[in-house]
Amino acid sequence: MNSVTSSKLPGVRKPRLSFWQIINMNVGFFGIQFSFGLQQSSMSPLYKYLGADEASLPYLWLAGPVTGLLVQPLIGALSDRTTSRWGRRTPYFLIGAILCSIGLLLMPFSPALWMAASLLWILDAANNVTMEPYRAFVSDKLDASQHSVGFLTQSAFTGLGQTLAYLTPSILVLLGMSSNSVNSHQIPYIVITAFIIGAVFSLASILWTLKTSPEIALTPDQLAQIKKQPVGWRATLAEIVMAIREMPPTMRQLALVKLFQWYAMFCYWQYIMLSLGRTLFSTSDPGSAGFREAALLNGQIGAFYNFIAFIAAFALVPFTRRFGPKISHASCLTVAGLCMISIPNIHQPALLFIPMAGIGLAWASIMGNPYIMLAGSIPAERTGVYMGIFNMFIVIPMIIQIFTLPLYYQAWLGANPENVIRLAGALLICAAAAVGLVKLGKQ
Repeated sequence: MNSVTSSKLPGVRKPRLSFWQIINMNVGFFGIQFSFGLQQSSMSPLYKYLGADEASLPYLWLAGPVTGLLVQPLIGALSDRTTSRWGRRTPYFLIGAILCSIGLLLMPFSPALWMAASLLWILDAANNVTMEPYRAFVSDKLDASQHSVGFLTQSAFTGLGQTLAYLTPSILVLLGMSSNSVNSHQIPYIVITAFIIGAVFSLASILWTLKTSPEIALTPDQLAQIKKQPVGWRATLAEIVMAIREMPPTMRQLALVKLFQWYAMFCYWQYIMLSLGRTLFSTSDPGSAGFREAALLNGQIGAFYNFIAFIAAFALVPFTRRFGPKISHASCLTVAGLCMISIPNIHQPALLFIPMAGIGLAWASIMGNPYIMLAGSIPAERTGVYMGIFNMFIVIPMIIQIFTLPLYYQAWLGANPENVIRLAGALLICAAAAVGLVKLGKQ
């Protein structure tokens, strides 16, 4: 290990980790994000195969934001108070990964719409059990001077995991599987196989991180401080409420940024495949070959923007260090907004990869820069609970989107998924403007 620096936690000195040590500690994020990538690329088509109405698709995506809203602050607070022999965060990684793998195995075999929607609740709950302790784990192990490389490396694994998740059906076609081979519920076998692969990655990547990256042991003083805190669910909820009341100003200001950017991304994930079906294949019929071709194309361009995010996450490290996370994030969001607005006007599949580069740049920034801005403003002893609360700024916009978009989908957007994509681009530009209102804490 290299030179040692002081942490914000009294009595703990955090070693300055090498690049490969930071890579190892973030490998588990690959499996989490492979799972999310499968949801983003496959859930809307899967729902359509099972008979879902197009205008009602947002309601079927309710599981993710609601479970995030309920689970992540609670798990974050609990992990701050956990003192097991396996560590504070490790038990949550492992339990979440096991449940996630089970959900991924069962999802593509859903015989009816209600079962797929129910399994999504279980799958998202499992992912959320793992997610915020993982965010806190990075902050626990790294000194403030390494927060940017730590969180942007996590962003890189987001890009890599989702790249492979989006691309897996196309890879399976290249390996000889037929894109038109479906089960009795019209679900393609390439989609079923992709979910099985995701189940393996979800558990294996977390086990790698647990093997290579043990947590920093708590000091006797820290253990004593934790044990002095009241226990039970009432105490945990009281801690969450108190943390919300005492929320740092930087965190409050980031809420508006996240409102715009996550409303936009949810619009994109739900309707991009339907937009491509109309724009490039002139179909919205889930039983048609054109619809399945649109699904494969969505996987390919989704893989591309996530691959760009994988590369951009590392490229953003020196840029963010020089210009700061605010300028970095606002620039990325602006570029992505303009690119997203242009997508419905593109009628050649090859040209879609141009705007996807801008979306990939923003995706890398979304998964990294807000956490850099946050990490410098929150007290170390509340890292878990504040990372969980910060996730509320992701899921609340998603919940708002779910209950508002169907209300104006026909009246304002003409029941046209292409207009949903244009709306998403405009909202990303609004998010870029909102970044200017954020005042950073001491970094």
